[in-house]
Amino acid sequence: MHDNHSRTARIVGLGTALPPKVLTNADFERMVETSDEWIVTRTGIRERHVVGPGESLATLAVEAGRKALADAQVAPEEVELCILATATPEQPIPATAAILQPQLGVKNAVCFDISAACSGFLYALQVARQFFSTGEVSTALVIGAETLSRYTDYTDRATCVLFGDGAGAVVLKAAEPGQGILRTAWHTDGSLADFICMPGGGSRFPPNVKEYIDARLPFIKMRGNETFKVAVRSLAEVCEEVLQAAGVRVEDIDLLVPHQANIRIIDAVASRLGVPPEKVFVNLHKVGNTSAASIPLALADARAEGKLNPGDLVLLAAFGGGLTWAATLLRW
Repeated sequence: MHDNHSRTARIVGLGTALPPKVLTNADFERMVETSDEWIVTRTGIRERHVVGPGESLATLAVEAGRKALADAQVAPEEVELCILATATPEQPIPATAAILQPQLGVKNAVCFDISAACSGFLYALQVARQFFSTGEVSTALVIGAETLSRYTDYTDRATCVLFGDGAGAVVLKAAEPGQGILRTAWHTDGSLADFICMPGGGSRFPPNVKEYIDARLPFIKMRGNETFKVAVRSLAEVCEEVLQAAGVRVEDIDLLVPHQANIRIIDAVASRLGVPPEKVFVNLHKVGNTSAASIPLALADARAEGKLNPGDLVLLAAFGGGLTWAATLLRW
């Protein structure tokens, strides 16, 4: 990926939303054959937030988006582009970003969704950045939001403990080269699409056919062991790729903010790259895997904990269904 244009985008506001209901590992001990110790050692997750009655993808995304706009001190009508990254949309038609538009008040924005699973937020950031580089857009809102609990098979003990719901949003403004987003590398390998998938609910196995529901097709399925190996390798490689392209050494990174899927993946990637633990941000223990919401939720927590300071070099990395993976280097 070569940058032909000089303008880029920088994050000027952050907002998040987590539903109030919490599922702890103790709750899962009552639901499936598992234990707190098993979940913590294998995943690092202690609790996750899940939507309840009256809550949905849109309620979370709107809350996160409003908070991000307030944080950036940007009026909704200034927003020219609104991209929602999600694998769990509000409904199949129309795009959820369009449903959010009136609630967010971003009436002058072109709004659309991006589906790249756990890499969705970084994909959306990169797509938004192109509009800044061409000069078409000077203010954008990028939201990563998921309600994975609505598609989680709570009889499958291997996957049900992993997923949580939430939303994170960022406001982007135009920036000069050397500020904000410096470089992105992104990849897809659709030959491994069945590693992380939800077969039912689309045109092949429509959501209104009882036999597909009975066959548990509209639930998330994952090939954990195979996914683990590919994730570690792909994340390490894409981080190296983006650092090399930007001419930045690993030791110059102030903070690595990886997609929060599994503590063993995060630890393995950090050790492969040679990033010390104190430079790796983790909030997985309290939110679980929130897919496209993961990185913006982590950024907000990192900022709240004083681990994100102006001028810091921050490396974001994600891996998810598709398979998709990406890394973004930015100056905070």
